[in-house]
Formats: sequence, structure tokens, C-alpha cells
Amino acid sequence: MNKENFKKIAYPETYADEKELHDIFTFMRREDPVSWVEPDQFRPFWAITKHEDIIEIEKQNELFINDPRTTLMDIPTEDAIKEFTGGSHLLVRSLVHMDNPDHQLYRSLTQKWFAPPNLESLKKDIRNIAKEYVNKMVDHGNECDFAKDVAIFYPLRVIMSILGVPKEDEPRMLRLTQELFGGRDEDMIRDESETSSESNTITDFFEYFNALTEDRRKNPTNDVSSVIANAKINNEQLGHLEAMSYYVIIATAGHDTTSSSTAGGILALIENPDQLSKLKNNPSLMTSAVEETIRWVTPVKSFFRTATQNYDLKDREIKKDDSILLCYPSGNRDEEIFDDPFKFKVDRSPNRHLAFGHGAHLCLGKYLAKIEMEIFYEELFKKIDNIQLNGEPEWVKASFVSGLKSLPIKYTLQ
Repeated sequence: MNKENFKKIAYPETYADEKELHDIFTFMRREDPVSWVEPDQFRPFWAITKHEDIIEIEKQNELFINDPRTTLMDIPTEDAIKEFTGGSHLLVRSLVHMDNPDHQLYRSLTQKWFAPPNLESLKKDIRNIAKEYVNKMVDHGNECDFAKDVAIFYPLRVIMSILGVPKEDEPRMLRLTQELFGGRDEDMIRDESETSSESNTITDFFEYFNALTEDRRKNPTNDVSSVIANAKINNEQLGHLEAMSYYVIIATAGHDTTSSSTAGGILALIENPDQLSKLKNNPSLMTSAVEETIRWVTPVKSFFRTATQNYDLKDREIKKDDSILLCYPSGNRDEEIFDDPFKFKVDRSPNRHLAFGHGAHLCLGKYLAKIEMEIFYEELFKKIDNIQLNGEPEWVKASFVSGLKSLPIKYTLQ
């Protein structure tokens, strides 16, 4: 291993090989935790791989801002976006792209919706959806592809019901999400040139949610789409870009990250049968098991921050306007924070993982994701027993949000 390998963390293909990814991050944490990385076809950046350093940056929102560079994109993709938008570097402007004061104002619009008190009222509906997909596993007999047949659909149904998207439109939302987050994965991207597909996917999202907005303004209901469609900031309705972006971030991140964690948790339990037995014998461990699953998978791989002034971190001088990549999978395997970090432990405590971020940009949907996973696993283990692999798992080739795209399993019924 040498520093030439550091540039691989920019390439989507690396995220489909978990061993290689974690080998690189482990080396970086030990040898160069604040690394200057210059990948081919990417603008250079600082890679932050230690838990404490990620937190140090995330808690200083005025010094390290989200705009103008938020996610890893190669230069051809960045150039294509600027051409498509007429000069802007953004296809969307959602909460993850905003800094204060806008971030705080826009986040407050739906914060109560995703807070624990409101989610308590949704638990019955979520459990019914979980039962539906566990029953589909039963109907499959004793084998299925858990990632393709179950994990992608269960969180999708939950978040679309919250948004108010009709069930018949879910396949369209799934396809668009996979195209948006699919990186270079040939099973996810559109059958178009790589540089144009993301722009066209966003256009399709906007067309769909523009029609939904018009409907909810005429006929508001008790769903999140109605909140967004009729929301006002400083007594003015949301701008078109901001409103459409709000729908997109909820519709995509609201299910893709949870599906990745849910599938990754099943694989972890298969590979650690002692932990599966421990969890089944002691259901009170479910909450900690879900937290450990989310740490283990870390579906959001990174976010950028941009320095607003010079800053010293671990004897490295980060200069004003430098890009800083926060490497969450690395922070969540940090040996100085986690005891035996490469061991999956359903009873891990404490568990200070960074999978939801930290500080002001802490994931809006973190409580929903954990509730969904807890409920699903509870229902699953009522009917399914003795889960085993039934083929080779496969991961999505994507460097932003990624996880398993195939998990063939076989199982016995209770």
C-alpha cells in the first residue's frame, strides 16, 4: 500500500470492493489522516479519515461550508452540469447543499414531520408495510435476492406514503433514484452518455414533482408534499429549484440509504451467526443492533466541505477555498474510537458512529430510518430462521450513496 492508492477513494468502482476500500482507509488513518489527494479526472481535495477530525470540521459550520462543492463528481460531469444549467454547479439545491441562514429555515419546514413524536403515530402503518414485505419473502419459498426483492421496496413504500406519492408511481421513483445514485454502475445508469444521464434524471424528477406541487396547492392533504408545496420562507413561496430539490432529497435519500443499511445488516448477521443468535435470543438488543448495522454499512460515503479561511488540522494547512472530503466509512472504523471496529457487535455500546453526519447537518430522517429497520427486523425474525448466503453479494459502483445491489439468500421458515 502506498499514497498512490489514496486517489482510488474518488472512483466509484472502489466502493464495490469493501475490502479494498477499508484497506485504503485503514492505511490513510494510520499514515496520513489528513491527506491531499489528486485523483485523475477529479479536482483535488483533502481527505479526512479520522473520526475526531470529521467532527471537528462538521461542528464549525461557518468555517467549513457545504456550498459550492457537496459531492464527489469527476470533471466531465461537473462540466456537463454547468453546460446544462447555464453556468451553475448545482442541478439541485437541497438541504445538503445549503448553508445558514437558508439551511436552518428550510430544515425547519419539515423537521417536526421527521421528529420522534410524529413518527410514533406512523409506527402502525410502517409495521403493516414491513409485514407485507416479510410475507413476500415467505411467498418466495425459502430463497430470494434480499437486496433486489425486499430491501429496495420496503423503505421506498414507507417514504412514498409519507410524501404522498401513489403506489403505482413507486417504480418510477425507484428507477430515477437508482439513476441518480448509481455512479458508474452499469446496472443503474441510463442508457445514455454518462455526462448527460444525471441531468436528464433530475429533469424527470422535477417534471413529476412539479405536477405534484400543483395538485397539492389546489388540494392539500396531510402529507409532506403538501407541506413543501404550500411552504413559505419570509412570506414567499419556495423557489422552484428549492421546492423541487426538497422533494428529490426526501424521495431519494429517504429510501436508498435505508435499503442499503437494511440489506447490509442481513449480510452482517449472516457472516456473524453468533451475533444473529444473540439478537434473536435477546430482542431488547434490537435498537443497538440497528445502530451497529448503520455504522457497519455507512450508506452515505462522504460529503464535501469548503474552507472559508485558512485552517490548521493535524499540522496540515488547509487553505481558504480548499475542498475537504469527509470520509464516513473511515471514521466509522476508527480504531481510536471503536473497540474492535472490524467486528460486527449487535450490543456495541457506546456507538458514536458518523453515518448520519454530525452537527447542524445531522440527517433529517435518522429517526425514521432506525424505526423502519427495527420494525422490519422484528417482523422478519418472527417468520424467518437460519438465513444463509445463496450466491455472491454485489455492491453498487458509486462513491456517494451506495450499498448492496444483490444479496441472494436462502432461509427456513419459523
